[in-house]
Amino acid sequence: PVWVDDPHFSLDYHVRHTAIPAPGSEEQLRQMASRIFSQHLDRNKPLWEMWSVEGLADGRWALLSKVHHCMVDGVAATDLMSVMFSDTTDVSGGDGRGGYARGWTPSPEPSSVELLGRTLLRAASPSGQLEAVRRAVSAPRETLRTAVETARATLAATGSMRPIASNSLTGPIGPHRRWSWAEVSLAEVKEVRATLGGTVNDVVLAIITNGFAELLHSRGEVLAEDAVVRTMVPVSVRRRGERGVYNNRVSAVFAKLPVGEVDPATRLDLIRAEMDGIKESKQAVAGDVLSSLSGFAPPLLLALGSRAITASPRLNMHTATTNVPGPQQPVQTLGRQMLASYPFVPVVGSVRIVVAIFSYNGGLFFGVTGDYDGAPDIELLTRGIRGGMDELLGRVRPAAVKEGTKKGTKQPA
Repeated sequence: PVWVDDPHFSLDYHVRHTAIPAPGSEEQLRQMASRIFSQHLDRNKPLWEMWSVEGLADGRWALLSKVHHCMVDGVAATDLMSVMFSDTTDVSGGDGRGGYARGWTPSPEPSSVELLGRTLLRAASPSGQLEAVRRAVSAPRETLRTAVETARATLAATGSMRPIASNSLTGPIGPHRRWSWAEVSLAEVKEVRATLGGTVNDVVLAIITNGFAELLHSRGEVLAEDAVVRTMVPVSVRRRGERGVYNNRVSAVFAKLPVGEVDPATRLDLIRAEMDGIKESKQAVAGDVLSSLSGFAPPLLLALGSRAITASPRLNMHTATTNVPGPQQPVQTLGRQMLASYPFVPVVGSVRIVVAIFSYNGGLFFGVTGDYDGAPDIELLTRGIRGGMDELLGRVRPAAVKEGTKKGTKQPA
């Protein structure tokens, strides 16, 4: 498989215009987005679409960006967004001079013989692997250290491959999707982190844990004190200088969300210890090395293997949770400022619910994708995310008041 220019490329096909009826609520927008994202991209054309949606209340409009994961991962998608948005006002569009670049001519499509030749050449002389060998020989100490870390990380990761306890978060999925969202302030998350410890990501996982706990409780599932929801957490493994390259450079680790723990502060402590152990074991390194070995395997076997894994009724995870950093200043396009950016990621295999987080301009925007039939109640999860944030703030702010009292700070009457 190689990337080639589409000789019949038409921008009108990929950039689409639609509207929602009055009153133009956010719920109507989510329903429309769910339908659009449920439809598969046409594999005979470049794998992206951009929908402009008018009719939202208060004179707002939305952009739905739909890009296949084979083209970009979360970090690359953020870099791609910077092409469309700017932190300065520019209503000219196009090339910045009020016009649009023209005259693009697609390169000729390769023939079947050329494709076969490229495949054979790559199989006989995988340049990427030869370059890796060259680097390994030139830096033996670094290579040995990496090999030891990879072996240790692979051993540590074997625990995440054990079968998971079954619950309603996994099962058969259909062709249709639901989408819900939530929002919290990054300043609130940092306030909790400063008092209770951990990282921003630890706090985010803690409030997501509360959402899953409330969802499972509402479904009548009894959670033991040590009950967990295992989540796959994508980790960017981009090397220095790879930002701005539109590709996939992502590994993954598996973390346990302690849904059986009812105390929010203890829940955060457990997650912090879990994530610290994962970082220490360098599980993401092992995943990156295993992914890089795919260059030695025939593409057909890789395709069959990945399909067999995702079709399995018992993946080694209940959900996936991905967190992608975005710009922390307002951006705009066509003279209009972007107010919010909610992510949508696909469900896979037997996983019925996935959670994505995108940070922008001081906010954390949660997008929850669910199977239409298997997860009709994902709004309970997004409400639980906001509730989890409020619970942690309730622990932090009384502590801040008490600390102020010790230092002689006057309390308001």
